[in-house]
Amino acid sequence: MKLSLATAVLALTMPAISYAQDSAVTMNEKYPNTFSSGSANVSPFTQQSKRFNDWSISVGAGVPLMQSADLTSIKNGNGKNLFGYSAYVSIDKAITHAFGINLQYDRGETRQGWFNTKDAAPDATAIGARTQYDAISILGDINFSNLLRRVDNHSPYRWALHGYAGIGTIAYRAYQKDSKGQNLMTEIKPFQLGSMFMQTGAGLKFKVNRRIDIEGRLMYVVTGDDEFDGGGDKYSAVNRREEQVSDNFFNATLGLSFKLGKHESHLMWHDPLQEIYYKLDVLANKKQDVEVCKKGDGDNDGVCDDWDRQLDTPAGARVDGAGVALDTDLDGVIDLYDKCVTVPGPVENNGCPVKKDNKETAVEVEKTLKDIYFNFNKATIRPESNPKLDLAASIIKENGGNYLLTGHTDIKGNAAYNLRLSKERAAAVVGALETRGVNDNVLKSRGVGSAEATIPASASDAERLADRKVTVRFIESSEWNSIQKKDYEDAPVKKATKKAPAKKKKK
Repeated sequence: MKLSLATAVLALTMPAISYAQDSAVTMNEKYPNTFSSGSANVSPFTQQSKRFNDWSISVGAGVPLMQSADLTSIKNGNGKNLFGYSAYVSIDKAITHAFGINLQYDRGETRQGWFNTKDAAPDATAIGARTQYDAISILGDINFSNLLRRVDNHSPYRWALHGYAGIGTIAYRAYQKDSKGQNLMTEIKPFQLGSMFMQTGAGLKFKVNRRIDIEGRLMYVVTGDDEFDGGGDKYSAVNRREEQVSDNFFNATLGLSFKLGKHESHLMWHDPLQEIYYKLDVLANKKQDVEVCKKGDGDNDGVCDDWDRQLDTPAGARVDGAGVALDTDLDGVIDLYDKCVTVPGPVENNGCPVKKDNKETAVEVEKTLKDIYFNFNKATIRPESNPKLDLAASIIKENGGNYLLTGHTDIKGNAAYNLRLSKERAAAVVGALETRGVNDNVLKSRGVGSAEATIPASASDAERLADRKVTVRFIESSEWNSIQKKDYEDAPVKKATKKAPAKKKKK
């Protein structure tokens, strides 16, 4: 095979190799059963299977600017920008090469209003404010560079664009200052219903080395509170925004990420498609033919010895894709030597079940039919006899043979009536067995009534029960054809006749 075919094969197989944690052999170094599902080379994904670091710690500092509020930091009143300060630290966990989760703590102070609260109020109408805050949040981290990177881009992967969004709890103290001095206007404690906030934004990372990244972020913080800017209570002279309107601010930061772990690369800097295409390029540059079935096929079963699990398959045996001879009924005898391919049987009998002697079968069936119950003075079999009939039918079907079922009654009662009843009951048992799958050519019935009864009429009903039975006898082929299917004729069905209408008497 030439290079083009080899490249196509590798392109199809490499995604499975990259994403599935298959080992070279199974954990117990044995192949699974031929008929089991799943791959033969599957191993669990463990800590030792990891190839990349996935934990890091990030720290940074920056400048917050109140943007949407009654008192803002961006050219509010005096036409100047008021800069606060902020800092953050986070613990980062990469879930995949394109998504992670960060637990982040923020601390900072915003400055807003007509003047900086570090200075004195320039006049009696000027108002300034500052807000000190602490926040804890959980952020989702999306690596857009890994999601959008072209598979044919072979340039060094040193820059990465990230997107962040999350929610958390924020605590703050808002102070307002005017010509009379500074006062605490609002204080919110953490982990309360009114302390929930959200933030979203983007960051640009640069990979310095295998341990350190530099990142610039711009986040937009939605406080969910109209009094965060220090404007005071609702509808005060400064705070004229609706209570449902949130005070929001930008937070621009510059920080470092320290990647933890023993591996050379971090998961967020790994692109699986790049690895696949790199290996394809290496294969293409080698320009060599791929030799298939290098070890040959020693047993000529159509499966190369490179992956043949049974190297000594007998000639003529059908095999599965792994080169193992088929054993359809799983009885230990391969189909080539199995005389009963679909029915399990011992090796000693060429894979066929061993049938019992027909006379033994007759005895076993008779024992099973010993407790068959009928309705009083009828040939109708009672429902509680069904399990016994099921068992008797399965024994006959499994072992084969022709059998005569004979009905018996006790000596008490009219002899002619007893004879008729025994014939009908024996035939009823035969019919019940045939409805359970027994061939209708292997069973026949007859009745002898009380002719063979041995218990006297003066005995108790429980003692005479021994004479009320169905016996079973195996019949040789030479005798079978001379026996009727049953030894009585069904009663003729009487046709219904309409009565002539009565003639009216003449008066």
